[in-house]
Amino acid sequence: MADMRLVVAGAGGRMGRTLVRAIAEMNGATLVGAVESQDSSVIGRDAGELAGLGKNGVVVTADPTPALDQADGLLDFTLPAATLAFAKLAAERGLVHVIGTTGLSADEEKLVANAAQRSVTVKSGNMSLGVNLLAALVRRAAQALDQDFDIEILEMHHNRKVDAPSGTALLLGQAAAQGRKVDLAAHSARARDGHTGARRSGDIGFAVLRGGTVVGDHSVTFAGPSERIELVHRAEDRMIFARGAVKAALWARGRKPGLYTMADVLGLANE
Repeated sequence: MADMRLVVAGAGGRMGRTLVRAIAEMNGATLVGAVESQDSSVIGRDAGELAGLGKNGVVVTADPTPALDQADGLLDFTLPAATLAFAKLAAERGLVHVIGTTGLSADEEKLVANAAQRSVTVKSGNMSLGVNLLAALVRRAAQALDQDFDIEILEMHHNRKVDAPSGTALLLGQAAAQGRKVDLAAHSARARDGHTGARRSGDIGFAVLRGGTVVGDHSVTFAGPSERIELVHRAEDRMIFARGAVKAALWARGRKPGLYTMADVLGLANE
């Protein structure tokens, strides 16, 4: 089978450049397009050169249409508004759409799900193998431990991250909620300040740290009477997310349209 032809959205950003490198390093995929916003300073630059690979002949453009017309899939770690536009374009062409964008509202999530009826969409708050294994463990632990164990999620990211809690923290929170068979929105504690009173039993708490160049640290603590269980993942390089995204695209190729997750890609959906 010919290499899968991929377009990278947000190719000038840190994650976009990492995706370009991952495509170059992995078998079965090739870069055919690189897209950035119209006001980006890298429009017209060579994507390979931006990624530190040397020139590869793929020029960064603000118009995604020509690249998508010749592509099999799109890797999209951008912003919610851009992701919605890309979801429409991918659906029109029946492409694979891998989404690592976080911070989407509930209404925006519905629009992505609607577009996935005509595209093979893989969406996850985190594309790494380790985090998705962690989510499976969190779900199992939440199912096994009763309400005497409080669940708290702590995350830290670099000082330029714009959404909080992180998509990964919410992914882990959703895993805990699934294990407890509760609705995360109804049992989520995301802000504590002042005289808050005692912790509400059954809540899933979130705490957020921002600073420096941290790629991503996440921990889930199950705090029970006289004992604690802590599950931790620390990301040291964005390449783990990029490799996962390319792997997701290759997995999705040829599958039926629908909305999938990295748990599906990694065979963890029923764990």
